[in-house]
Order: sequence, then structure tokens, then C-alpha cells
Amino acid sequence: MHYAYPPRKSSNPPPYVPRSSRIPRLRKSHVRAIALFGLVIFGVIWLFSGGSKHGGRHTISGKPPVVLVTVFDDKNDNPLYIKNIRENRMQYAEKHGYGTLLAKSSDYNLNGSPASWSKVPAMRHALTKYPDCKYIWYLEQNAFIMNPHLKVEDYVMGASKLESTMFKDLPVVPPDSIIKTFSHLKGDDVEFVLTQDKEGLASSSFVIKNGEWAKFFLDTWFDPLYRSYNFQKAETHALEHIIQWHPTILSKLAIVPQHIINAYSSKDHGEQYKDGDIAVVFARCFGIGEKSCAKVSERFSQQWRTSFSRA
Repeated sequence: MHYAYPPRKSSNPPPYVPRSSRIPRLRKSHVRAIALFGLVIFGVIWLFSGGSKHGGRHTISGKPPVVLVTVFDDKNDNPLYIKNIRENRMQYAEKHGYGTLLAKSSDYNLNGSPASWSKVPAMRHALTKYPDCKYIWYLEQNAFIMNPHLKVEDYVMGASKLESTMFKDLPVVPPDSIIKTFSHLKGDDVEFVLTQDKEGLASSSFVIKNGEWAKFFLDTWFDPLYRSYNFQKAETHALEHIIQWHPTILSKLAIVPQHIINAYSSKDHGEQYKDGDIAVVFARCFGIGEKSCAKVSERFSQQWRTSFSRA
């Protein structure tokens, strides 16, 4: 007995009938509800965690207007020389209402790097200690402030002063670096003031404007990677490196004549100090002998004290 074959399927099936739209509508409503609930929860967490208190940037009041930073070498065994430098810094700061951070190189963990690197965390320390200061002036140990009448915020960092003194389109590392200072930089945009001597950038005296950029710059400079490079001049060569390779840093830099903040005690290595300059740095001085830092400082010691007593 034979059964009939089942009917053959049509080669023209009926068009696809979409599923009821009820389920997608339910899913969309669920998604919206979940998203709204999530936003509410996030808002509550943000509110109670104090997010509203920290939403804006800290407004710098400019008090004190300047913080003076000097780091002392722990190995120096001339207490009278160190005492003289401390008195110099304190008297100048007191006259103008400046803050001070007088630290020792051993105060900072350098992980085996040369002690000269300590200037960088010291500057960062100053930003933390004086969050409302406007500027920070780093002046190395082997130097005296000579002119008590000059204020950093005016004489060095004043916008009009910078416009008239900063070098534009100048090779960052003399004599022929292809990286040059910006030719269109305005005084109001400067956040880092530095000088050059006969060998390159000079980091014995410089000024930084307080703010987020300053923190970024100091953190970049102190990066363990750069400290591991073992540059011949340690932090100074690292500074030359980051200025040339980081446009964000170069764009805020003004290089000014050396006598503005970093005149040297002799003309052998750079521009020599003249009466009226704000400071004198005992460049390339030694620990002992006729060219010791203490010996070189003697001819300037009485001069700064006399100037300050008359101010």
C-alpha cells in the first residue's frame, strides 16, 4: 500500500511576519529605567563623597607673593658660611613678606641620584607648603641676594618687564640648537623664567609661577626615567632635554639675560655680577682652597649686609 507524498513546499513562502513590538517596547522602557536609576545612584555617591567641594580649581590668592627656596648641602662643614646664607635669605624674605623653604638635600629621597636633584622635590615641597603663593624663586646655596629693593614679582615676573627682557627665537641650548624659544610668547603667558651661561641652560637660579602647569613641569622633570639617564650635569641636562622635547614646557619658558636673576661672581663661566643686580652666584666654586665657595663669598658678604641695613 502506498501513501501519498506530503505536499511540496511552496517556492514562494509568505513574507516574514515581524514579531510583536510589545517586547522591544518593554525592553526599551527597562533600559531607560535602569539608566535613570544608575544616574541617580552616581549623583548621590558624588554628592556625599564631597565631589561638589572639589569641582573647581583652587584659586591662588598670591599670599605670600613669592616663596624663596634654597637647598643646603649636608656635606658642607662650614657652619659660618651656611649661617651667612640663611640670614641673607631670611632678611630678604622678611623685607618683602615672602615665604621661605630652606631645606637640606637629605630631606628628599633621591634613590641614589646626585644631591643636586634635590632642588626639584624642594620646589614641589614649596608648592605644597604654600599653595597660595604666586611665584617660587629657587636660588642655590652658593649665592647671595644683593639688592633688597628688587621684588621678584615685579623685577623678574612683571609682564611688561618680561616683554622687554626675554629672548625670542633663541636657541635653547647654545650655540646652535634647532629648538628655539617661541617668537610670539607674551609676558602674561610666561610661567618659567630661566637663564643661560656660556655652557647652556643655568639652573642655579630660576622662577616658576604657581599653578597646575608648575606641578606638571616639576613632576616631569623629576621623572625617574630622566634620573636614570645619568646625565653628565644631572638635573641641568635633564632640564635641557625636556625643554627641547616637550612643547608644553617650551611654550611657557622665557629665557632672560643672566644678570636679571643669575649673575656670576666671575666672568669665566657667564655674565658677571654688577652692582644693582638682584643676586650673585658663586659659579663653579669648590669646597676648600682659595676658590672655595666660602672664600669667594667673602668679598660679597659685607656688601649685602650693608645694602640690607640701608634698605
